[in-house]
Amino acid sequence: MVEVAIWRWCSTLPLPHYTTTFFQPGSMFNSLPRVTATLIVFTSAVFLVGQGLAEHTLVANFALWPIGPTLFSYGFRPWQIVSYSFLHGGFVHLFLNMVALYMFGADLERVFRPRRFFNLYFISVITAGVTQLIVTSTSHSPPYPTAGASGGVFGVLLAYAMYFPQRRVLLLFPPIPLPAWLFVTLYGVVELALGISGTFAGVAHFAHLGGMIGAWLIIQYWRNRFPFRRE
Repeated sequence: MVEVAIWRWCSTLPLPHYTTTFFQPGSMFNSLPRVTATLIVFTSAVFLVGQGLAEHTLVANFALWPIGPTLFSYGFRPWQIVSYSFLHGGFVHLFLNMVALYMFGADLERVFRPRRFFNLYFISVITAGVTQLIVTSTSHSPPYPTAGASGGVFGVLLAYAMYFPQRRVLLLFPPIPLPAWLFVTLYGVVELALGISGTFAGVAHFAHLGGMIGAWLIIQYWRNRFPFRRE
């Protein structure tokens, strides 16, 4: 998940809203574009509601379960291809995904405008989910649910690197500033290596890559570029 690396915002361009509002929740949400703010608030609210309800009920019905020998035998339901993105395995999981969405989603939504940003995010969520279903259907491990907004967040990261390639991203560990394009490229390679090797079992590495692929495809479609070039 996004917790593999924790970032601190670092840009060569002045971005006053990041430096003046990050620790002021009221003004922070006033400055956020509406889709980014709604996603953060709604996802956080679902997490809080889950603390007061039987966690098993939410996971059983809204996490993404594998497709079994028959379509629904392991608990898969069609709506889970989206609903899984609103569930999280714990506060740290939720916090890191929402911080990443806040840091990278706001500027991207200002470029795309709300409707396109909404489409980009949920297409990434869906392609991440489909990728995870393919991976779990070909594995021989016991069925387990997938939850988290990381697929959508990884799609946002990919789009951010495409539209702000020279923005600087500073990892907390190691504290090395990298241009966004290089950071996302390295992150994608690491996710692929971890997925192939099976390192950090329980983390949906291929779903993260699926989110990136979904974002790339929709951006290429909007740009009228390969593989969607139209005369």
